Amino acid sequence: MPGSYWGAPRQQPQHRTHPSAAPPPPTGFTIVPGQRVGGSGLTQVKYTNWSGYADSGSSEDYSKVSSSWTQPKITCNPEISGYQFTVFWLGIDGFSNGTVEQGGTEAYCYGGEGPYYGTWWEHYPVNDIQAVGTTVKAGDKITASVVRSGTKYTVKVTDATTTGNSFTHSFTCTASACADTSAEWIAEAPGGDNTARGLYPLAKFAPWTNSNSAVANPSTSGTIKSFPDDEITMVSASNTSTVKAKPGALNSAGTAFTVTWKNAGP
Repeated sequence: MPGSYWGAPRQQPQHRTHPSAAPPPPTGFTIVPGQRVGGSGLTQVKYTNWSGYADSGSSEDYSKVSSSWTQPKITCNPEISGYQFTVFWLGIDGFSNGTVEQGGTEAYCYGGEGPYYGTWWEHYPVNDIQAVGTTVKAGDKITASVVRSGTKYTVKVTDATTTGNSFTHSFTCTASACADTSAEWIAEAPGGDNTARGLYPLAKFAPWTNSNSAVANPSTSGTIKSFPDDEITMVSASNTSTVKAKPGALNSAGTAFTVTWKNAGP
């Protein structure tokens, strides 16, 4: 889920996902790059498909990212005929380059029906989203991590409430392909074929609180605020003054924040 960059919001590379329940999956479900506004210190940026926080820095070499959350409930809008989608995830890379190693949960509606929830992982752009669990429910307790050891990446998502959705998956990526220069905690409006500006409408979700966030490089372990951090607001692709989702401030420890839904967009 990396991103391109222009003076306003930046759209990160989209992951391709396959819905995990009854409706037929959308085709070409992907995450794309986004548009950014600069800053100093805590950088505040705008993306068309991401909201949350990212740690960055061209000299960083991130090796671990983790957090936990309670799966938010989504509300299906019957006036939207196709898919409405929100994914919640953490990962390494994607903030300023073209790869992402990630895992999390998905929540979507189709034709006003649903909601449907699941767990997934992705190594973008090598593969589409790989759906795993299909019985996640709103209120399930989720923990997730991505750990790098050399060229090996291990994505782990645990659903402590409905354990059949839990998984651990490993893959490899060479140092030349995966730069490890960012770590992210994100609520996202993913994209796909035949969608406005490449994005699905953002499914209306109850506030998503990302907690117990931790991140490390080979020499330092800390929290989101231990590294150069970026606060990301999601805005509409067609009108960048329209906010789709907005993160609150980090807590004093730098371990938690809440993202609030504002508008479906896209």
